Amino acid sequence: MAASSGGGAGQTLWPAPHLTGPVEAEISVPGSKSLTNRYLVLAALADGPSIIRGPLRSRDTALMIDALQNLGAAVEELSGETGTAGDLRVSPLQTGAGDPMQRTIDCGLAGTVMRFVPPLAALVAGTTLFDGDPHARRRPMGSIVTALRGLGVGVDDAGTGSLPFSIHGDGRVQGGRLVIDASASSQFVSALLLVGARFVDGLHLEHVGEPVPSLDHIRMTVDVLRSVGVSVDDSVPDHWQVHPGTIRSFDLTVEADLSNAGPFLAAAVVTGGCVRVRNWPSATTQVGDRWRSILPLMGASVRLDGDLLTVSGGPAPTGGTFADTSELAPTVAALCALATTPSTLTGIAHLRGHETDRLAALVAEINGLGGDAEETADGLLIRPAPLHGGVFRTYDDHRMATAGAILGLAVDGVEVQNIGTTAKTMPDFPEQWAALVRTAASAAAAKNSAQAPASSVGPVRTP
Repeated sequence: MAASSGGGAGQTLWPAPHLTGPVEAEISVPGSKSLTNRYLVLAALADGPSIIRGPLRSRDTALMIDALQNLGAAVEELSGETGTAGDLRVSPLQTGAGDPMQRTIDCGLAGTVMRFVPPLAALVAGTTLFDGDPHARRRPMGSIVTALRGLGVGVDDAGTGSLPFSIHGDGRVQGGRLVIDASASSQFVSALLLVGARFVDGLHLEHVGEPVPSLDHIRMTVDVLRSVGVSVDDSVPDHWQVHPGTIRSFDLTVEADLSNAGPFLAAAVVTGGCVRVRNWPSATTQVGDRWRSILPLMGASVRLDGDLLTVSGGPAPTGGTFADTSELAPTVAALCALATTPSTLTGIAHLRGHETDRLAALVAEINGLGGDAEETADGLLIRPAPLHGGVFRTYDDHRMATAGAILGLAVDGVEVQNIGTTAKTMPDFPEQWAALVRTAASAAAAKNSAQAPASSVGPVRTP
């Protein structure tokens, strides 16, 4: 499938900052989007009010909050003695029979909203219409539609297996054994596991078909379920059993988003500089923790001291073979386009069904700047080539936008279309990127004066 058009609102061109010296910075990144939205769903089903501290506040999480409120949950921001600005208290929705009503859920382009919320809506009486941005109607949804029907839930999708569709809930789902094909997205598995404990018979979910991509995200789901008292058995490959029971209310702090740290770490690799990230967890299920193994393959040095991750770039990025990079792939691909040796990215065919067809989009935009990239059945081949300036289209995809920013560090004259799409997961990315770039000038000035204090960027915070 070809990459979708980058049309739509917000097509202003952003001149990507270009550097000739190394960055030198210490940063913070906001809370994990993947964890924030999982905790929001669980809080909406818990046995009492929950508090989520340090959540990501972005378009995707705002869409999730709106969806849960439309279903009957209450979400309020804390301040003062009970929490810091941005912390959330979530009072659960009422499942079961009630006065049926009609409601509409705007999914935007958020995969977690369009996949996680429909099973939840089945536990609430009434009809819930799901729709989203134009490209959301092209994202794979058939497995969720089929799964809900297999559980006896009424779904009206006009035979499309995609958005828009309606869920007709009666407040009760029997559950039990269910077989699905989740080869298009791990979110299909996570969506069902998150609500399985509230099914009458729990859930025994089995996947059949090609391998499920992004298994780290399913491990994340299982981990957060167990943290709130849900019994989950994942000991048999492609089988997950969630026992019926209570979802315990909680008070917790969301880990920093390690995937969102990627572009800033890439800046160290591209410029031969040094970037330190605060609050890096010692143990995590986030796929972004793979930066610690990926970046050394590209010539960088990586060190974790306590909760401070330090990445120092070498003379130039080097290529290699990178498997199953999942949501990190656009950042990895941008680095590979700047590398001195060829690169192969494998195990990422599912990225064709993300916010855009990311494989086609990356090939089109890298080659549009003079690069040498091509698609394979399950990934990309990227060979060294001299790049030049030009427009880097984003297709309304936040990770395409940050990939363009990375390329702009090394290639003068890159203009990123619709940098504002980064608000999906990091609303103030342009400001934080500009602050990072300023550290290169500060480092150069410090070197000239025989001093070397590191500048500080962040913390990255949403308004």
